[in-house]
Amino acid sequence: MSRTPVPRLLLLQIRHDPRVRQEDFESFVRYCGVDAGQIDILNVFDSHEIGPAALVGYDALLVGGASEASVLEPQRYPAVPACIALLKHCIEVDFPVFASCFGFQLAVLVLGGEIVRDESDYEMGSLPISLRPAAAEDLLFRDVPDGFHAIAVHRERSLLCPPGATELAYTRPCCHAFRVNNKRFWACQFHPEVDRATLVSRLTIYKQAYTDGDHHLDEILSAAVETPESNALMRKFVDRVLR
Repeated sequence: MSRTPVPRLLLLQIRHDPRVRQEDFESFVRYCGVDAGQIDILNVFDSHEIGPAALVGYDALLVGGASEASVLEPQRYPAVPACIALLKHCIEVDFPVFASCFGFQLAVLVLGGEIVRDESDYEMGSLPISLRPAAAEDLLFRDVPDGFHAIAVHRERSLLCPPGATELAYTRPCCHAFRVNNKRFWACQFHPEVDRATLVSRLTIYKQAYTDGDHHLDEILSAAVETPESNALMRKFVDRVLR
């Protein structure tokens, strides 16, 4: 009897804080439904080797959020152009990718879309996400209910789905998920790898950067709900695309 192959995943991580680095890794392990030994980390703040050679030996690339880094500030975050080039390579060779938040924004730029920055009133917390009709035929979203909740914390967004991709989910302010046409490449502005407990932990760490103080933080966290449909997307990517 043949055995199901065990996928090896590379996590392109854009995190500074040691606590968030570890939490981020554990979240991807948990919601991909894999063992910790199946995911290796390539942190852009530790390595300059961000190119196609980094993908050798892996079955897929995961790209997460970035806390305070911005895709609109390559002069401040010099890894941004290399990350964009790597995702462009993945699209060209159809290397499987699941990108969230910062990774989503990188993918938008790769495809020629536009990212804008909100200085206030940005999306934060657990949000209801609406589905486009195309979601019903998508490998990952076909069994996700319309209006599902997901964790999102982002100052930057893409109002429209970028060229060369099919929009799968959205909120009024922005596109929230797409698949690159005819490629094994999905991107979500929300965080499928983050649950309510992780939101509480992470926003507590970054409350000065994202909230107006304890009262605002309490308001966001008290309204947060669990997000099982969003969290299940990572496991679907592993099971339906990589196995």
